[in-house]
Amino acid sequence: MHICVTGGVGFIGGHLCRRLLRDGHRVTAIDNFDPFYPRAIKEEGIEDFPRERFTLIETDICNTDAILQALHARDVDAIVHLAARAGVRPSIEAPMAYEETNVGGTQSMLTVAQELDIDTFLFGSSSSVYGNNDKVPFAEDDPVRHPISPYAATKRSGELLAHTFHHLYDITVHCLRFFTVYGPRQRPDLAIHKFARQLLTDQPITMYGDGTSSRDYTYVADIVDGIVRSLRRAKSLDDPEYEIINLGGSETTQLKDLISGIAVAMDMTPKIEQLPTQPGDVKRTYADISKAQELLGYAPDTPIDEGLQKFADWVTAYYEDRPVLEV
Repeated sequence: MHICVTGGVGFIGGHLCRRLLRDGHRVTAIDNFDPFYPRAIKEEGIEDFPRERFTLIETDICNTDAILQALHARDVDAIVHLAARAGVRPSIEAPMAYEETNVGGTQSMLTVAQELDIDTFLFGSSSSVYGNNDKVPFAEDDPVRHPISPYAATKRSGELLAHTFHHLYDITVHCLRFFTVYGPRQRPDLAIHKFARQLLTDQPITMYGDGTSSRDYTYVADIVDGIVRSLRRAKSLDDPEYEIINLGGSETTQLKDLISGIAVAMDMTPKIEQLPTQPGDVKRTYADISKAQELLGYAPDTPIDEGLQKFADWVTAYYEDRPVLEV
């Protein structure tokens, strides 16, 4: 197949492109190299990709005309739309920018699918849409009417837009709700990468709240496997479908235990600086993955201690011969 991956040189996107190329597919990645974090991290992740099967288009997902022109003759079989402004806390500071990219950009890519008769569209959504849901684990049919950050609201908006295009144009859509993805080449703003840099520079680890907030941390290879399985299902269907599917690890880790785990993996002793809980942060995330198991055969198999060790090995090697990014 020929798959277009937006955000294709980002954290999850880069790992996905690598897997698709390994599986023998052609890949066209769209990325605008947003300066949210250094371009070099993205470029290093794709430098060994086979150029005969990998194409990079450097443009913004909101630039519909440019993308239509670039993809017009490429015979794309599916779009995996991962590009977005990321992060809960930054979305509170710049909500309009998040609406423009995450909602407008999703509208743009759905329009590309419609105009080019691409019948498969996978949308990278987020567990953030569940807000502070009292019921756990979070299931796809739980109400998601109360997002607590602009980021979460834009992701729910994207799901609704995707349903509209499914209904109007018979596009198969899977909205994949990712639960706290981590692993090598993780974005520097995310907690595990940030904690590792604080350890490497002998700074105290900044812990927001009392450490009892919990997340369903999911290793990036397990997320990528879920995306690939979703793609296979979507392309095997005779009739178009719209599904929302959780992709998570289906187990939770408290923040204080995460800090201990990354310190053990890096063989260091952490110093903790406790700070107030941040606005927009949810108390916990926890994925019910029974639907993903049933529809996709999804079976995440990377326990948190193993995943943290893989990340620690990467981050230690990565910063061995380069300055550690400021925290």
